[in-house]
Amino acid sequence: MTQPTLNAWLTTARQALATGSDAPALDARRLAEHVLNLSTTRLIVDGPRMLDASEVAALDAALKRRCDGEPLALIVGHAGFGELELTVDRHVLIPRPETELLVELTLAALDEPAPTSRRVVDLGTGSGAIALSLAHARPSWSIVATDQSARAIARARHNASTLGLDRVAFRQGDWFAALEGEAPFDALVSNPPYIAPGDPHLAALAHEPQAALVAADDGLADLRQLCAGAPVRLRPGGWLLVEHGFDQGSAVRRLMAQADLQDIDTQRDLAGHERVTRGRRSRS
Repeated sequence: MTQPTLNAWLTTARQALATGSDAPALDARRLAEHVLNLSTTRLIVDGPRMLDASEVAALDAALKRRCDGEPLALIVGHAGFGELELTVDRHVLIPRPETELLVELTLAALDEPAPTSRRVVDLGTGSGAIALSLAHARPSWSIVATDQSARAIARARHNASTLGLDRVAFRQGDWFAALEGEAPFDALVSNPPYIAPGDPHLAALAHEPQAALVAADDGLADLRQLCAGAPVRLRPGGWLLVEHGFDQGSAVRRLMAQADLQDIDTQRDLAGHERVTRGRRSRS
C-alpha cells in the first residue's frame, strides 16, 4: 500500500477532527509537529514528502487519541499559559486562559501603591502555572507553591527548573497544612476544585485528575476551607484571591464575608462569567 504524503495525512486528520475539535486544522498541524518533531516552517517544507510506515503509525495513534477526546495538551505534553510554556501530564490540570485573570488580579492587588517585595502562596499549584507566572512577572517576590499531590509537585518543580524559576519554593500538603511554620503572606491565591460531583461538565474533563476538579458541598467544600482559614495566614491588609465556577460568585462572597474579609468583589472573565473573587484581611 502506498504511504501518504505529509500533506495528504494532514488533510485526512483535519477531516477526522472536524466534528470533535474547535480547530481541526490547528490540531492536525500540532499533532504532526509533535510526532515528527518538526517546526511549523519545516512542516510546510516537508508537506510533499512521502511518509514512511512508522511515521504513519505514530501519527495515526496520536490522531486516534485526539479523536477519542484526549486534550491536545496531554498528547503533545505541554500547554501555553500567559507568557509561559508549561509541560503537563495526567496528574495536573491543563492550565486554562480563565486562570490568567487570577494572575492579573494578584499582580494588580499587590502592586498598589507600588510594586515591592511580596510574599505570595499558590495553594494547589498543579503544573505551577499561577506560581510560576507570578515569579516570572515579579522577580523580587517570594513565592511558595503547595499541592497535596507529590506527582503535581514534581511536575511543577520540573517546570520551574525548565523556566529558570527555581527560586519558587514548593511544599507538599493539603491546603494550609502545607504552610506549617510559614510566616503570613501578602496574598493567598488558589484555583481549587470547585465542580460539584456528578456535574455534566466533568464528562469533557475525564482525562484530567478528578481530585483537582471535584469538591463536595456542591463544589464549595475547598473554597469554604480556604476562606475560613485565610485570615490567620494573611498579613494585615493581605489578599485572598480564588477562582471559582461561573455560578458560585455569590456563595464565595458570602464565605469571605463570614471570614471577616473586607473589600470583597468578583471579577468576570473574558466570556462574561463571574470567575475570580477576592477579599482582604483588615489592616488593623
